[in-house]
Amino acid sequence: MNEHLDDLAPPLLWQHFRTFCNTPRPSWHEDAILARIEAWADDRGLTHTRDAAGNLRIVKPASAGHESAPGIVLQGHVDMVAEADAAVSHDFTQDPIDTFVENGWLKARGTTLGADNGIGAAAALAILDEEQLVHGPLEVLLTVAEEVSLVGARELAPNWLDGRLLLNLDTEEDGEVCIGCAGGANVTTETVLSQTPIAADETVLAIGVHGLTGGHSGMDIATGRANANRLLARVLHALGPHEPRLVDYDGGRMDNAITRTAWARVALPDSAFDEVTATLVELEATFRSELAHVDEQVTIGQERAAADVALSATDTKRLVDLLYALPYGVERMSLAAPGVVETSNNLGVIQLQNGVFSAQIMVRSLIDSARDAHVERIATMFELAGFPAERGHGYPGWAPNPQSDLLARFVSLHERVTGASPDIKVIHAGLECGLIGAKYPAMDMISFGPTIRGAHSPTERVDIAAVATFYDLLKATIADLAGASAH
Repeated sequence: MNEHLDDLAPPLLWQHFRTFCNTPRPSWHEDAILARIEAWADDRGLTHTRDAAGNLRIVKPASAGHESAPGIVLQGHVDMVAEADAAVSHDFTQDPIDTFVENGWLKARGTTLGADNGIGAAAALAILDEEQLVHGPLEVLLTVAEEVSLVGARELAPNWLDGRLLLNLDTEEDGEVCIGCAGGANVTTETVLSQTPIAADETVLAIGVHGLTGGHSGMDIATGRANANRLLARVLHALGPHEPRLVDYDGGRMDNAITRTAWARVALPDSAFDEVTATLVELEATFRSELAHVDEQVTIGQERAAADVALSATDTKRLVDLLYALPYGVERMSLAAPGVVETSNNLGVIQLQNGVFSAQIMVRSLIDSARDAHVERIATMFELAGFPAERGHGYPGWAPNPQSDLLARFVSLHERVTGASPDIKVIHAGLECGLIGAKYPAMDMISFGPTIRGAHSPTERVDIAAVATFYDLLKATIADLAGASAH
């Protein structure tokens, strides 16, 4: 499948990316792709090992005469976010990604593409396939479970990597180089709520918010894109005077994706049905007006449904009040890095099934203390509403080093290869560099990659021309670093 990828340039990179597309690899299901990569490495006589977390390290000795060059670690992650359009039936643990080219972009049919971070991982493997490239000692580090709070990097084995320079290949804008990123943490809850039978004079109504763009909860959080959990909570709160009782709620699958769709079933007094349905029509118009130019296709669906039990009126009210009050989006912009979000949170996953309420909320910040304070604020809101809250173990941000020798060399190479200096960025997304740097504090690191849009959503796409530029830069950097210490 995806044979057309073999016709794209650079061919080695796209051939490896085809393998990534054809091999299901959502977070926690990376064994199949890792096994294929290990078989490929065996065919080429490349040494490889896995650590206890499942991360894969592949080693290629230096080109003859360049053994004294600084060791380079090429790093990316093999897992991908599994998001599909509501009308698309796709099993991410079994089905390949179906790709196509449109107007210079590679896209997927109704699902996430997995360019995040399949392109970076494919580029690292392609470098190992290059026969004419002069290089120093090379290591490829492919981590697992990055998209679920960077688990692979968090559990990375110490004293395992030899290289002192790391090229992270997981940023998403051509013409930029990243030297710092946000840290993150989670607030979660799970609790059982009381249920009672639905009365004879109650009607069950299914209410859904859909048609939203969604996106990456770090890179896209400042765009103003709506979160379906935030909107549906607002809808349910507006229905409060009619004393709705929640039957269930389904909003989101990943804490690091801006939720595009959320549904709830509610039991309402028969006498309130007409007024409630009219209110939903009014709210849809309100949302479309408020979200003009960003999510104006938002829709509030409504249809009669059936159910046997619903939450009590009391538990419904305190749950809806909590969801309505929870913050979402940008908390503070950075003063140290103008134009960059400092602290934010995402209402990633909200679920109510069979009386069990659960939630996963992700907090990001460039400042670890601000991250922890925002986590504590949200957790306190849960507890004030009578719900238990678990503060997840945070991962550190990556502190920028503008004086990095590796950065200076890359800026010079970027000018030579592209004719322009790169923008030096600190980003609000989470990269594995902070966690890797904590295990290997002497390592000098930068991150760069091609232009990717819509990551973590079915609109994900990658600029094919930018991939070629990215790969040229990667090869030039490796060759330059080999020559620098090879004399």
